[in-house]
Amino acid sequence: MEELVSDSLVYRYEIGKGAGDGLTGEEGTFNMCTFWLVEALARAGRLEEARFIFEKMLTYANHLGLYAEEIGPNGEALGNFPQAFTHMGIISAAFNLDRRLGSGI
Repeated sequence: MEELVSDSLVYRYEIGKGAGDGLTGEEGTFNMCTFWLVEALARAGRLEEARFIFEKMLTYANHLGLYAEEIGPNGEALGNFPQAFTHMGIISAAFNLDRRLGSGI
């Protein structure tokens, strides 16, 4: 996990290795992957970690509650905006985390 995670946010490629996907520009952390981590931690019973990361991710939404595809090194929105996959990820993570916690968050 350490190869892809920085300050609880998840990259889609190994840090510093690049993807070789032909895209230019700086790669940020990939929001959907971070929400997948929240869901995986919740399913594994690591609820404290899952909730911490989920609540941290809530701070990266814009004033309308929308997310971009990625988060840049200074917290800025990068990539496609708004990103439907990210919003699907937050819904799934919230559902699974809530179900494991047994109460609303």
